[in-house]
Amino acid sequence: MTQQSGSSTAADPDQPVDDPSTGETTAPAGRPGPAPAAVVLALLALGWLAAMLWSTRAAISSAQAGVTAVSLSAYALPGVISAALVAGGGVALAVTNLLARRGVDRATLRFVTATGVGLLVGLLTAVAINLVYPDNATTNVIAGTTAAAAVVGGALAGARTARVVGAVVTAALAVLVFVVAFSQVRDPLFELYGGGGTQEAMVGAARWVSRTESLLAGLVAGVVAFGYLRLARRRTLRRHPDAPAERWPAYLVAGAGSGLLLLLTEVIIRVGGRSLLDLAAALSEADAVAQTTLGTSRLDNAIWVLFVGALTAMIAFGRTLGPAPVDDEDDTAPVED
Repeated sequence: MTQQSGSSTAADPDQPVDDPSTGETTAPAGRPGPAPAAVVLALLALGWLAAMLWSTRAAISSAQAGVTAVSLSAYALPGVISAALVAGGGVALAVTNLLARRGVDRATLRFVTATGVGLLVGLLTAVAINLVYPDNATTNVIAGTTAAAAVVGGALAGARTARVVGAVVTAALAVLVFVVAFSQVRDPLFELYGGGGTQEAMVGAARWVSRTESLLAGLVAGVVAFGYLRLARRRTLRRHPDAPAERWPAYLVAGAGSGLLLLLTEVIIRVGGRSLLDLAAALSEADAVAQTTLGTSRLDNAIWVLFVGALTAMIAFGRTLGPAPVDDEDDTAPVED
């Protein structure tokens, strides 16, 4: 009876563990732990979404009604959608992190909670857009597509591998900030690549500027994703020195995650924002060509970021691996007379 009672009260290896040194509830060794700095990441993602919504509203409000407003809305839609996707994922990750620290980490409950948080973020964003943006034909499209993106981002954050999700969200946010910062040097690079001559030279220069941006964005994605996972690893080792390290697929997915989110952004734009894109393309032949060119450029950029980010993260991870242990054959070989 004593042994039976003791076994019933023994710690369950599948349940979270209370860390007496910190007072926090952490995942046991061998299980994926919570993502570090999830609350900070959620606040930064929400701040970026607010900045994108404010800049888009300012551009639309300052434009003349009708043609210019529609065109600017179509141009600004990708930035708003990608920001909503990252914000939904960041906030959902912070909430599910909190649940995991309190011992609630069931897969189904985590996914449902994350999706619900993304839905809440999307609804609040849609309401804010309808209240603040000018009342025109584009407002409802922007609001609805943004809400859908936030829901999708929240659902993605419901994955069990919280640290990989955190790395993807962090890297994607870094890529979005980098793209905006890169716009300040786009014109000088265009001139550097010989864009001031013939029409053919201008097209070639624009192509090289786009490829340079994509390459650098992929490097940013891979480095940031790798750094986030290494930070999570160091925090784990302080609490569980025997905890197994993340294997190479985690770094591969984290590095490629930013490109995958950009591809998902393009899917959301072409499905939910199709009416706005068609309206902008119908304004003139030049607008139709511009929308087609921009769509192709966004798709190429996402693919570049995906592969370069994955390759960068894998190379960085490979440099941390030591040489494989070599058995000393001399110690085990039989001694000959």
